[in-house]
Amino acid sequence: MSMGNRGQKRSEMGDELPADKRPCSSLEFRPSSSNSSAQTQVHSTNSTPQTHDADMDAFSSDSDGEQDKDSPYGSCDSDDAEPRRHIMLRDYQRRRSSSDHGKLSGILSNLDVDNDPSGQLAALTELCEVLSFGTEDSVSGSVADSLSSLLVKLAKHENNAEIILLSIRAITYLCDVFPRSSNYLVGHEAVPALCQRLLAIEYLDVAEQCLQALEKISREQPLACLEAGAIMAVLNFIHFFLPSVQRVALSTVVNICKKLPSDTPSNLMEAVPILCGLLRHEDQQLVESAAICLIKMAERMSHSSDMLDELCENELINEVTNLINSNGRTTLSQPIYNGLIGLLGKLSSGSCVAFKRLYELNISSMLKDILSTYDLLHGISSPHLVHGNCNQVHEVLKLLNEMLPPSARDQGNQQILDKESFLVSRPDLLQKLGMDILPILIQVVNSGANIYICYGCLSVVSKLVYLSKSDMLADLFKSANISSFLAGIFTRKDHHILLLALQIAEMILQKLSDVYLNSFIKEGLFFAIDALLTPEKCSQSMFLVNGGFHLPSDSSQKSSGREVLKCLCYAFNAGPSHSASETGNCKIEKDSVCNLAKQIKTNYFAPDLFDSQKGVTEILQNLKELSHALSDLMSMPINGDTPDQNQEKFSSVLHQIMEKITGREPVSTFEFIESGILKSLVNYLSNGLYHGDKVELNGVNSHLCVLGKRFEVFARLLLSSTDFLIEDLPLLVITQKLQSALSSLENFPVVLSHDFKQRHSYATVPNGHSTTYPCFRVHFLREEGETCLCDYSEHAVTVDPFSSLDAIENFLRPKVFEKRMEHVETEAQTLEQQMDYQSLHLPVNANSSQGESSGFVETDNDGTSINLPEMQEEEVKLPESASEQVVHLSQMDHGQTTTLDETDVGFAVQEQKFPAESDVNAEIQSCSSGDNEDVSPQLTLFLEGHKLDQTLTLYQAILQQQIRSETEMITGAKLWSRVYTITYRKSKCSDPQKNKCLSQNSSVSAEVDPLVQNTAFLPRMFPCKLASGFDKSSPVYDILFLLRSLEGMNKCSFHLLSCERIHAFAEGRLDSLDNLKVLVHSVPQNEFVSSKLTEKLEQQMRDSFAMSTGGLPFWCNQLMVSCPFLFSFDTRCKYFRLAAFGPRKVQPRPMLNNNSGGSSDRQLSPGSLPRKKFLVSRDQILESAARMMDLHARSKVLLEVEYNEEVGTGLGPTLEFYTLVSHEFQKPGLGMWRDDHSSFSMMKAYCVGNSGILITPFGLFPRPWSPTSNACDGIEFPEVLKKFFLLGQIVAKAIQNGRILDLPFSKAFYKLILGQDLSLYDIQLFDPELGRTLLEFQALVGRKKILESMCEENSTLQLDSCFRNTRIEDLCLDFALPGYPDYVLSDHDYNTVNFSNLEEYVKLVVDATIKSGVSRQVDAFKSGFNQVFSIEHLQIFTEEELEHLLCGEHDSWTINELLDHIKFDHGYTASSPPIISLLEIIEEFSPEHRRAFLQFVTGAPRLPPGGLASLHPKLTIVRKHSGNCADADLPSVMTCANYLKLPPYSSKERMKERLLYAISEGQGSFHLS
Repeated sequence: MSMGNRGQKRSEMGDELPADKRPCSSLEFRPSSSNSSAQTQVHSTNSTPQTHDADMDAFSSDSDGEQDKDSPYGSCDSDDAEPRRHIMLRDYQRRRSSSDHGKLSGILSNLDVDNDPSGQLAALTELCEVLSFGTEDSVSGSVADSLSSLLVKLAKHENNAEIILLSIRAITYLCDVFPRSSNYLVGHEAVPALCQRLLAIEYLDVAEQCLQALEKISREQPLACLEAGAIMAVLNFIHFFLPSVQRVALSTVVNICKKLPSDTPSNLMEAVPILCGLLRHEDQQLVESAAICLIKMAERMSHSSDMLDELCENELINEVTNLINSNGRTTLSQPIYNGLIGLLGKLSSGSCVAFKRLYELNISSMLKDILSTYDLLHGISSPHLVHGNCNQVHEVLKLLNEMLPPSARDQGNQQILDKESFLVSRPDLLQKLGMDILPILIQVVNSGANIYICYGCLSVVSKLVYLSKSDMLADLFKSANISSFLAGIFTRKDHHILLLALQIAEMILQKLSDVYLNSFIKEGLFFAIDALLTPEKCSQSMFLVNGGFHLPSDSSQKSSGREVLKCLCYAFNAGPSHSASETGNCKIEKDSVCNLAKQIKTNYFAPDLFDSQKGVTEILQNLKELSHALSDLMSMPINGDTPDQNQEKFSSVLHQIMEKITGREPVSTFEFIESGILKSLVNYLSNGLYHGDKVELNGVNSHLCVLGKRFEVFARLLLSSTDFLIEDLPLLVITQKLQSALSSLENFPVVLSHDFKQRHSYATVPNGHSTTYPCFRVHFLREEGETCLCDYSEHAVTVDPFSSLDAIENFLRPKVFEKRMEHVETEAQTLEQQMDYQSLHLPVNANSSQGESSGFVETDNDGTSINLPEMQEEEVKLPESASEQVVHLSQMDHGQTTTLDETDVGFAVQEQKFPAESDVNAEIQSCSSGDNEDVSPQLTLFLEGHKLDQTLTLYQAILQQQIRSETEMITGAKLWSRVYTITYRKSKCSDPQKNKCLSQNSSVSAEVDPLVQNTAFLPRMFPCKLASGFDKSSPVYDILFLLRSLEGMNKCSFHLLSCERIHAFAEGRLDSLDNLKVLVHSVPQNEFVSSKLTEKLEQQMRDSFAMSTGGLPFWCNQLMVSCPFLFSFDTRCKYFRLAAFGPRKVQPRPMLNNNSGGSSDRQLSPGSLPRKKFLVSRDQILESAARMMDLHARSKVLLEVEYNEEVGTGLGPTLEFYTLVSHEFQKPGLGMWRDDHSSFSMMKAYCVGNSGILITPFGLFPRPWSPTSNACDGIEFPEVLKKFFLLGQIVAKAIQNGRILDLPFSKAFYKLILGQDLSLYDIQLFDPELGRTLLEFQALVGRKKILESMCEENSTLQLDSCFRNTRIEDLCLDFALPGYPDYVLSDHDYNTVNFSNLEEYVKLVVDATIKSGVSRQVDAFKSGFNQVFSIEHLQIFTEEELEHLLCGEHDSWTINELLDHIKFDHGYTASSPPIISLLEIIEEFSPEHRRAFLQFVTGAPRLPPGGLASLHPKLTIVRKHSGNCADADLPSVMTCANYLKLPPYSSKERMKERLLYAISEGQGSFHLS
């Protein structure tokens, strides 16, 4: 059968293997040949990521570097054989070198120019052979000198072409084997001789060999080649050669241009036209080489305006802009593309000709396209973002700054005057640039750009405003809210940024004061300016959130350490580089910011504006009044007799607030914050608890009732109206307002680690070990007045920066207590009544009792190493309570990790720490007579007077302290050079009962009002505590709190509105049960994503050192824990992989400029894991899976499957294995899932085809099992638990390995996986009919409760006990779980369900369905999952995202999407008739056929997240060469390479028939045909 070759990939794709995977031949060991350099270049630049990834996946069986020791599979490249080969090779080379010395001596005597030509030819031939296989040891300096002299003479031979060719070839080989011979060759004038041969070009093969030789010499002697005229020699006839030879020629020019002297020779200009012409060449490498030459030339000529003008006369600007405007970004590498933009910047900086030409070529349109299509989140590859190196945006901003000259008055430069005169004469060009650039610059700044990019954007805006006239400026600002933009800038701290913002504001007020004065007041700009002058008098918190701005100090202007950060004043100079001394000094004077702020305040703002009410807009005044009204309602005592009246008052005020916020007149961020509305809303929703964080136990139930009611009111107001389109939904409007405020106010720093070089250090604290990074120097001092502790040391000690403060406290505590003991014993009689002597004796290794959070091996006092006790790791977790532990960073020492599965090396982990009881008691009793148990840390640490959060690392704590006082960009030199003083004192005792949080006690007892039962979703909306590291007085904290609440409200909108309807029915406001149905208007989840914070986290995660050491700033982990919705799904996927599996060593790859929107992280990330092969049997899939997990569940390996008696292995069989396992778990009769046993269920289970797979419309959810039953229908419950345990292992391993599962879990089951509690309202997710019925029963119970309370007051009222006109008794319900008659709900002697026990019945059914009946199965699943990695890492995802991560995509495809993401090769193009027919067939496929097609081609029936764009390797369709009749042949595939071989069928109908036949009949085996 033709389909038998699903595993045929290795033999058929040999021609596509990269050079290092092909079979070796002797020719490839030659150091050079006529095209060797060209071949080297081709392999280095043209090896695409597709080929590389094919090595990793499709050819995995050939490329495994690591084999199982017990694996039956061998490898020709095993590690054991490697040393033997090296030894043998060295011995061979040693013997060869000795032999070569003798041969070369004989050859020298035969090369004399007076000898017979035949003898010279024989000698040259032998010389080439010796050199081609020789090594550097084969040639000595004297021999090289002698050979050089003779070979140059022979190269000048006039008659014999063979001698000329062989002598030049020998020169080439000599340079290869002995690079220093280039010096001798230059001394014997080899370069002029070779150039002469090239210019004469008598013989083509001689000319090609000359190019090879010059390329070798130019590597070592570029200046000699330049002086000899080699550039024009190699370029003069370059078009006569093949592309491979042209590459060699240009490599010579590149080598020369990289080392151009400062006094560039004028004859260099002759090469410019030829190089410009090569920019249009089809060969990518030729284009890039020509671009490099031109870039280097422009750099050397940047000091001379005349030379730059001459460059421009050669059509250089036209060619470069055409290349950039064309598909340059997809064909050129990123550094070359950026370099071309930088080239234009240098030309514009030094040449008026270039400046004018760029305007005439509409350069602004090109730059706008670059900025608008540039992927800000994922496109920057270099970690050195602070300097903007290799940053495309940085280069664009440099060019834009050169396109807008600074003030000529300040510069006194004639060239600047000429440029300004040109723009004055052509205002249309300036306006066109402004209209194109201004909106996109504002977008870049608001997207979270670093301080350098922000400064560059503001510099461009400032120049644009300066050069524009009033009417032009008014037109520019129509498309941009410049006032709001500047208000956000004023929340920053850096003096460069503030000065630019003030300059822009002043120029706008000068030119458009009447237009923008009111706008500046509305956005709070005049308050911000006043805050710069008098921060102590200004009450506006919005502009004091960062503690004021910072002026340059003398210390910051000096070089600190080896590396100097470039001052922002010099960051965007495109001209000649400045000296180090110049860049070290800031140009801004000390009082510039204050002086300019004072000048603006005096000149443009009337003094009465700063009075109490005159500077306040009407909207701000109205919002303040509404804020006070809401606060007054909060402070009023609640009258228990009139809850409806209180609720109506709240509803009225909230409605007015929403009307203002969503009204026609926009509310600025300043008005939103300053009015107090934000704080009032947060206070209302939290019932005043969000600042306190702690809830007394005796008030939990009442708080639940109040919170539930308030969230219902708010949800009804924001979500339930049907008058709004989704764009006008109040929840969306307020969310966007909060996101805008967050972007303006937040100032979380991006801290990069490249400011210092890695070096070996020794950390004394906390456990004495070596590090590969710097350590902090810390002086530990006892707090003044502390009498219970002693001093630790008079000197500073080195501390590991990535150890937690808990670990430091553990180290310090016994030292300062034990030294104190001697003094304590001398006062024993005085303290006898307060202390117990026995408890004073602390264990020597007390600091190991809690474990070491950073994972280091601790050192005992005697210096011996002891292993830490293994701690139960609790990874990054979404908090549902105020007492959740905040994620902290840890650094695992190399080879000394104590983690169980080694999944958390170097990244954030969250651990519960349990101090030893003896330690606690001893240290409490040492200085305290209290009886309370001290559960807080026994030492409290302070840095500069601020209490340190002991869940952070020392590095994070110091950064957090720097944020309070330093500029935005934390410099490495400052961090690592100073000595820090940390003071300590004994912690005060605390009452553990006061640390209980609302959500920890949210489980409601039977006595609680039934109307607040089933509110397990409430903690998801009400975060008791966001994160310990945030300032609660900051508006940012309020914004995050409200966003968290609104995001939870949005996810729980159905629950809230259903709960509100049930209340309304119970209270008689609704008459019919049909009215319980709700129509939910929810906001798209991506509306809660902050693009600015997402970009900041992306920048931070690109810092490899921070990733490997756990050096992320505190906000990254804490926001990811408390508010993960702020970050995009792709960013959270990256964070998840780093957190769950640790940083990976990324193999360098050629950079691909790919603008596809799909994320390929899931497919690429496992590439660096060691591979393990496993043999499975198709007849025993689950048994094989269990054996696989027993062996490899705990190991971080990439599993690959090979089927018994089949030869295929790699990606395809592995994906099919996970699919088969998924289907095995879906077979009926396992006792795992709810199925057609349920009479209440609409999920009528059925089986597809002959596979016996259970398909449920609403997804799989665990079947309830009675806690008292161990067997049912012949199924043993322990076996069910084993299957759930295995399922957990399989799911976790699939996520770890980046594989796709075909498991349609229900949304409710995903919630359980994520650790969320289910409620009555979630039952509809998997059994809508049962869920609706239980909701209606609950509504009847609520009405019964209220009527009973009313009947006590009015005995004439009677209860209506009917359910849809039927008495409850007549429903004939018994106390068995619906659909499961063997599941008895209660031990009581209930016969049937009636109105009296209906409440109990609902409670028991809910409990059996989603709690006690499934809890053991869910626990088994989690236990299996945790063997691979902690399931808590998944809690940063929603249930929809988790399904996306686990099961991939299942969307339909369009023709255009297929064309964009499918590669056509080997006989087919996108326009080939068979391809057109195939695409039409695929588009017409039904969902079942689409799944089967994907299974056939890739091994999995679903695509990875990101769809076709993320499929890796890319889906490739090639022509299958058939015999005489293609219609009789079948298509075949190579699943590991996603490779479909399609015969050229005669018609579309025949193709569809044969394709469907192959899909249906060709599954289930991997064989070679």
